[in-house]
Amino acid sequence: MHELLGDARFESLTLSSYWQDFERNFWRTGSPGFWKLERGQYFQEPGNDSWEAFADGDWVESLNLIEADLPALRDYYSKIAESGFSAKRVRIVEEPITEYLQWELHMLRARDDSGGLVRVVGPEVVATWEASDPLPEIYTLGRDVMYEAIYDEHGVLDSARKFTDRELIRALRKVVSADHGVC
Repeated sequence: MHELLGDARFESLTLSSYWQDFERNFWRTGSPGFWKLERGQYFQEPGNDSWEAFADGDWVESLNLIEADLPALRDYYSKIAESGFSAKRVRIVEEPITEYLQWELHMLRARDDSGGLVRVVGPEVVATWEASDPLPEIYTLGRDVMYEAIYDEHGVLDSARKFTDRELIRALRKVVSADHGVC
């Protein structure tokens, strides 16, 4: 576990338990909103049609699928706003940019254009917090819940750790929001 998480207590969640827990908590997110930190440079996203087209080498179809998803993304971010919170993410990008990130940056642009605020930063922005290890893949839901995404050796989401220590959540959200240029 990353040094920022220290010896914090967490609940280990299987992938199916995580999805249920996340869905239950996400729509209860209040102030200061949903914050996501994405650090890994390569992931696999089975089930995402655009990613699957990308993985099959069909770049044009992949981009067309992102474009086709724009109305659904706009509806999703409108629902978030109507629920009284915002969704923000920080994406750390190293050079040379991986093929996965080339694809994901198109997806993130679509999210940003649809109301999900995205900030892309280089690794130098987070170097202070990466003395021993890269930052974890984390996301905070308001003040009460934080998840750390756990990926398998192929970059596929495998499970999650759930944290409920409000002080820890505040501290990690502060790291993410500072990278977003908010604080």
